[in-house]
Amino acid sequence: MSNTSRHHARWLLRLLPVLLLLGACATGAIREKLLTLPTIEGATYVGEETCVECHEDKGASMAHNIHGRLADFEYMGGQKGCESCHGPGSLHVDGEGDTDKILNPATLTAEESAAICALCHTSGKLMDWTHSEHALVDLSCSDCHTMHGHEKPLKANLKQEDPALCYSCHQEQMAQSNFPSHHPIKEGKMNCSSCHNAHGELLTDERKNDLCLNCHSRYQGPFVFGHAPVEDDCTICHDPHGSVANNLLVQNEPFLCLQCHEGHFHILRQSNYDANPNDATLPSATANIVNVHGQEGFQTSFGTKCTTCHKTVHGSDYPSQPLSGHGLTR
Repeated sequence: MSNTSRHHARWLLRLLPVLLLLGACATGAIREKLLTLPTIEGATYVGEETCVECHEDKGASMAHNIHGRLADFEYMGGQKGCESCHGPGSLHVDGEGDTDKILNPATLTAEESAAICALCHTSGKLMDWTHSEHALVDLSCSDCHTMHGHEKPLKANLKQEDPALCYSCHQEQMAQSNFPSHHPIKEGKMNCSSCHNAHGELLTDERKNDLCLNCHSRYQGPFVFGHAPVEDDCTICHDPHGSVANNLLVQNEPFLCLQCHEGHFHILRQSNYDANPNDATLPSATANIVNVHGQEGFQTSFGTKCTTCHKTVHGSDYPSQPLSGHGLTR
């Protein structure tokens, strides 16, 4: 390679991270919902006392709602009362209830509705809303929350309890929760929000595994002999929403393990060696290994769970095979 070619190659390597970032932006891999705050030109605030003169039912419901019990100093970006969300109401009052002169979050776009809520709700788990999958599919706050609440409002003014509210959209996950192996959601010991932040992503600031290890800490290690899928991503082997296999596995043993691990002593090519005992190119003849399981070794592999011998699949301080016997049990 010439010096010019080497120089160009070095520059391409330096530009690679920038090109990858630009490609991610162009393909939408880095996305954010832009919120637009709606306004009513020329309108001024009239006070919630004026609103309840016509909307008595809404005023009564606010008495049981956290939004109606806020003190003046607790308001952040909004005005006190109804106009915090519905905007200044002078033109609406002067127009004898003209609905075009007042903001109704239920009829606004998802971006406009979320922008009104974001005047106050921007901290904690709510700060990631613009990057969340719910926001990116145009879900609005009013799809899950009722702003005026009920006589006995649910937590966070939800329209339904968790997980029933989540299952109204996530039908596949509802079905999985009824599989033989599942997290104890229908038993009432946890719910969707135990792992998911509806206003963001998973309830973890770091890796996906860290969320699982909050409860399953015994698998955290460190181990002398680690298992790569465990260290990388628990969902390589487990389906957290439910499975027909045991222990939330995505597939039963040994078929799950055999996707990555070639069968060893169970599946030695005994039949090939028996057919060609003088062929030195066959592994059995070269290594002088005898399959003690005989010609039924292949069938035995599919009738035996790997965890019969490898009991600590999440990691161990012991090697996976004996140090003698060429990896075979005798």
